[in-house]
Amino acid sequence: MTRNAKSRIRTKREVVGAFRRTEILDAARRVFARKGFALGIMDEIAREAGIAKGTIYLYFRSKTEVYRALLDHDMKLLQTSTLEHIDRAAALKDKIHAFLLVRLTNADDRREFFHIMDSERANLHMTRKQYRDFMHEPVARLAAAISAAVETGAIRAIDGEKAAWLIADAARGAIQRRLLSQNPPPAGDDAAFLLDFLWTSLAASKQ
Repeated sequence: MTRNAKSRIRTKREVVGAFRRTEILDAARRVFARKGFALGIMDEIAREAGIAKGTIYLYFRSKTEVYRALLDHDMKLLQTSTLEHIDRAAALKDKIHAFLLVRLTNADDRREFFHIMDSERANLHMTRKQYRDFMHEPVARLAAAISAAVETGAIRAIDGEKAAWLIADAARGAIQRRLLSQNPPPAGDDAAFLLDFLWTSLAASKQ
C-alpha cells in the first residue's frame, strides 16, 4: 500500500471518529438537559446515541470528560457563530448588537446546560481562564471595530479593548439574570436594551 493510500485511510478513520464523537456529544447534551449531570448516566447517553456503551469509552474516559468535551465543543461553536455575526454586520452599532444577540440567544437555547454549571457540586464550571480564552477573539474583533470608529469620529475617544470587554461583561451579566428568571423577556428585547444603554456611553457627544 502506498503512503498516499495509507494517508487516505487515516483521513477516513478520522472523519468517522469525529462524526462518532459529535454523535456522542449531541446525545450527552440531550441527556444532561433532561436529567442533569448527576442523574445522566453513560448507559442512557449510549442509548440516546444508538451505540454500545463501550463505544463511548473509546472516545471518553468518564462522564466528566464527556461533559467537559461538550462544554468545549459548544463554546467553540458559539465563538465561531459570534465571529461570523460580528463580521457580517457593517457598522459598529450593528456589530455590538450582533454580539449581544447571538450570545443571549445561545444561552436561551442551552438554558438547561447552563443550569448544570450553576447547580452541580462537581467541578464542572468554566474557569476564568477558559472564559477569557474563548472570548479573546470575539472581544478582539469588537475592540478593533471600536478603535476604528474612534479614529473616524463616529464615537468618542475610548480604549477599544476596555470597551469591548465591558460589552462582553454586560452580556454575561444579562445571561446570568435571564437564567435566574422564570420568564425572561425575549433575547432580542434584552439585546436591544443593552445596546441602547451601551451605545449612549459610546456615542460621540454632540457639540
